[in-house]
Amino acid sequence: MPTVFVDGQQRQYEKGTTFEKIVSEFQPKYHNEIALVYFNRKMRELNKKLDRDGGVSVITTRNSAGYLAYVRTATLMLVKAVAELTGREDPLRVKVEFTLGNAYFCTLHGNLTPEEEEQGFTVSESGNILVPDEFAEKVQREMEKMRDRGSAITKKTYPLDDAIALFNRQGMQDKVQLFHFRRSSTVNVYCLEGYYDYFYGYMMPSTDYVRQFEVSAYREGILMNLPGHETPGELTPFREEDNLYEQLMLSTEWGNLVDISTVGDLNTQICKGNISDMILVQEALQERRIGDIAEDIADHEDVKVVLVAGPSSSGKTTFAHRLAIQLRSFGLRPHILSMDNWFVPRERTPIDIDGNYDYECLEALDLELFNDNMTDLLSGEEVELPTFDFKAGKRRYKDAPISMGPDDILIIEGIHGLNPKTSEGIPAKNKFKIYISALTSLNIDEHNRIPSSDTRLLRRIVRDARTRGYDAQGTIALWKKVREGEEKYIFPYQQNVDAVFNSVLIYEQAVLKQFAEPQLYSVSMESPEYYEAKRLLKFLEYFVGVDTAALPANSICREFVGGGCFEL
Repeated sequence: MPTVFVDGQQRQYEKGTTFEKIVSEFQPKYHNEIALVYFNRKMRELNKKLDRDGGVSVITTRNSAGYLAYVRTATLMLVKAVAELTGREDPLRVKVEFTLGNAYFCTLHGNLTPEEEEQGFTVSESGNILVPDEFAEKVQREMEKMRDRGSAITKKTYPLDDAIALFNRQGMQDKVQLFHFRRSSTVNVYCLEGYYDYFYGYMMPSTDYVRQFEVSAYREGILMNLPGHETPGELTPFREEDNLYEQLMLSTEWGNLVDISTVGDLNTQICKGNISDMILVQEALQERRIGDIAEDIADHEDVKVVLVAGPSSSGKTTFAHRLAIQLRSFGLRPHILSMDNWFVPRERTPIDIDGNYDYECLEALDLELFNDNMTDLLSGEEVELPTFDFKAGKRRYKDAPISMGPDDILIIEGIHGLNPKTSEGIPAKNKFKIYISALTSLNIDEHNRIPSSDTRLLRRIVRDARTRGYDAQGTIALWKKVREGEEKYIFPYQQNVDAVFNSVLIYEQAVLKQFAEPQLYSVSMESPEYYEAKRLLKFLEYFVGVDTAALPANSICREFVGGGCFEL
């Protein structure tokens, strides 16, 4: 019998024992559900079987890989439920659009039957199907039945041609188009109670692992609320995020303008030679949005301080420069400042639990000095502003003092810009708050969305390698801590803003690909970051690459790949 070490404890099991059975003994030790395992440093699904000696480490839903397995399983249950309830030759299709907190917003597409129209189904101007509350309740009940049955989710490897034929029969043309660009000669297909689907990533072994979910009709689609990875088994009440929803829907509409909603669509346009026009249209749409924000600011004469904040690698610096240009077109005189210049001296910088300087916490900023400087400027005084010297760990005063006339306006970017404590000394009428992030609207296919954090991580890997000398392994290793800081210091305040800007460009993964792949291939197989690097490499395989020749010099993408016109 194979000998296995699980969490440091030695056990022996018969060959053919599933990992699900092996880890069941250890589940009581963990608050979160065990979703996957590492076996001899390779990730495995729980329904895989033991075939040799080795070491097992559990992956719970607190880990991003485990949580995404939970989400994919819930998504499979959702799309199957909709297919069952609209059962006919061409059931309504579900497209997973984006997240709002822990909830997944999905749109429905297809041709309505007369019976469905009588039941209250309608079609919006944008082509999305609006469903009655009763239908969402039926989806909820259907998913509950699936959960209670505890049906197995099986995986089978198909030759590529057979997989294409299978999804052709099921009317899943988005997958057929995606597989047209697939390099591998095989495809892993999941099956749940006779329903076949493809998912990018691993799944839970059966439906009874997905215990908590709440489906409801919401605006132009349906909402599937799930527990967060921090709150297993507990649904957090859905919180409306109007600004975020509207910006994400706008980005989806921008994709529709160039006939791109999935990676297959993007690759098709690239292969047709349409990439230059597509880039110019996307850049024009972004510039129009920046212009709209600038006009809104200019219309409010009292606004003197524009605060720009967002998570890592959102393109804050390029956005600030482009916003400044637009504000100048309205007769204003913008001054771009970084909140980093108000860091406290290094000897006063807080220390994190690992013994490192914590530059991300609010206490790392000298808020008293910042607010005093802002108050003096707004009062018309001449003020000498600091510049933080990161090498020396102290503030310097090397620039000429500035003062603000009637047309002067400050653009200040920093991760704490949206926190009310940061600018509590500035009157509300003088502030305009902008939340910026890379809110990815492109999907791999209709059931596989691209997490916005993946886009930002790829951006950061490329930029860190180019400007900071960091390798991908180091950037990936720091990413978990970066994400934790965002959850604590940025996301809680993203709703309390005057404008939201989405910095993502629908084509950018195809551009980042050529810069990111060499960095990711350099990650050692022995390092803890290897699996994440391998996952990102697999993700980039879906894209046909694009060079940077057609990228405008002021593109936000230039902040990461280089060759831009701004001094960053």
